[in-house]
Amino acid sequence: MKFSIIVPIYNRPDEAVELLESLNQQSQKNFELVLIEDGSTLPCSDIVSLYADKIEINYITKSNTGRSDTRNVGMKAACGDYFVFFDSDCIIPPQYFETLEKRLTDDYADCFGGPDAAHESFTKIQKAVNYAMTSFWTTGGIRGGKVKMEKFKPRTFNMGFARKVYETVGGFKDMFGEDIDLAIRINRAGFATKLYSDVFVYHKRRVSLKKFYKQVNIFGQARINLYILYPDSLKLVHALPAIFVGGIAATIAMAVFFPLLMILPAAYILLLFSDSLIKNRSIEIAALSMVTGPVQIFGYGLGFIKAFVQKVILRKGLEDVETLKKVYK
Repeated sequence: MKFSIIVPIYNRPDEAVELLESLNQQSQKNFELVLIEDGSTLPCSDIVSLYADKIEINYITKSNTGRSDTRNVGMKAACGDYFVFFDSDCIIPPQYFETLEKRLTDDYADCFGGPDAAHESFTKIQKAVNYAMTSFWTTGGIRGGKVKMEKFKPRTFNMGFARKVYETVGGFKDMFGEDIDLAIRINRAGFATKLYSDVFVYHKRRVSLKKFYKQVNIFGQARINLYILYPDSLKLVHALPAIFVGGIAATIAMAVFFPLLMILPAAYILLLFSDSLIKNRSIEIAALSMVTGPVQIFGYGLGFIKAFVQKVILRKGLEDVETLKKVYK
């Protein structure tokens, strides 16, 4: 089996260095890299040239059209039997493709997804952000955790599917939450999707709290778009951050009369600290997790509430969602 790795990149040559070097270190190189420059003003062409004789690279440049269309361009140019998607800020463990091929041989899936982890070289804030995005106590384990509250759906930071899936279902839609949308369409087309928990990547994510908040806020808004497209896709776990935000607001308001109620949010923060301390074995990372955890929950929850009010209650902006019902190929 030959894999086609498809990665969109935009103004991140520094990330290209780490990604390409990690691919060069793979124990098994039965792959091509389709790297698509999405209208970057800071291209990574010089870096690509350094690895041209080390790994098979199809380097494509195009005008800026966004990550969904860019991935679709990559799939059209791919030569492999199986497509694998990474974000440009991922570092791939040396045994990744060796492990993936073994899993596909022993327990084949038309579509797979894997979790993400924090590399030992990551900064403390990156590790705290990773904790906030992967902990059961912040996301319910829906991003590949062993303990989870929803059936796993692959994400494009670590996702793959067979060429026949693409030929049947089509590509990514131009929307936030495009990977979940595609995973739903893949499932509805009758293809098998599985979580390979040992096929993981190191994912750097956002390094500033402001960017992290903006990212998860968009995730929260995207969940409402997905609900409008697929009403049965919305589960309780998706609404929990919004419920949490409402609960915190009510607790603060009631604490004027019942001050002891503030013990509840304090206990939750302590829970995040303790859980992160156990997982990361670092007091500093655990302390930072007391910040990144609430940023993740409030960012997502407020985005969810905003989109719910606008599109479900006030019925505004629905024309944008209606256009997404077209399947992109």
